[in-house]
Amino acid sequence: MTTTNALSTAPILVTGAAQRAGLHCVQRFLAAQQPVILTYRRHRPVIAELEQAGAVCLHADFSTTDGIEALIEMLKQVTPALRGIVHNASVWWPDEPGRAGADHFETLFRVHMQAPYLINMGCRELLEAYPGTADIIHMTDAVVRKGSAKHAAYVATKAGLESLTQSFASMLAPHIKVNAIAPALLAFNEGDDEAYQRKALDKSLLKIEPGFDVLYHTLRYVLDNPYLTGTTQLLDGGRSCR
Repeated sequence: MTTTNALSTAPILVTGAAQRAGLHCVQRFLAAQQPVILTYRRHRPVIAELEQAGAVCLHADFSTTDGIEALIEMLKQVTPALRGIVHNASVWWPDEPGRAGADHFETLFRVHMQAPYLINMGCRELLEAYPGTADIIHMTDAVVRKGSAKHAAYVATKAGLESLTQSFASMLAPHIKVNAIAPALLAFNEGDDEAYQRKALDKSLLKIEPGFDVLYHTLRYVLDNPYLTGTTQLLDGGRSCR
């Protein structure tokens, strides 16, 4: 089997890619002539722009098993092969007591763990149909290493996704590489005040807001490296060293 460059005629699937990091990476892929299929939960004006640029945009609801399985069937209809899958879809909810917290935990589990699990299993044939080495990349979170006092359910389900990385790497080798990327803060949200920004930047050794391009560069590194599977690439500016 020969390993080919990340850029190919087979599309890369990026889930949850209608905003922020996912959107940026899709735009970079398209600019590099890499075909992309993306999923979105809520329709946004940018969807039309992405379609005009050549992306295949599929609505998907990962909060239910039926929604996940519906996406898998759609993928089989729109492409005969996949160059890779980037599991970027994510939900950021704080912990809550009672039924609300239970409902949120269930959704976090479905989005962060069940959807990647079922998509990886259901799209295995599409990945194996790619003539080179295909890739699965799980987007986890650097905070998995420390835990969180306010987002325990979020962190637990991201940790579960990170665990799936090694299991799928073993299951799908040698034709499919499986890795994770664990970013910390990459870009502030509009409205984040100056005090919050200073506090957040101080958590890393490099003390910068790097932007989403560092994630795209890390994606390309993982995609282009033929000898990398079962790993987690930490992208945290040195937070883990503090």
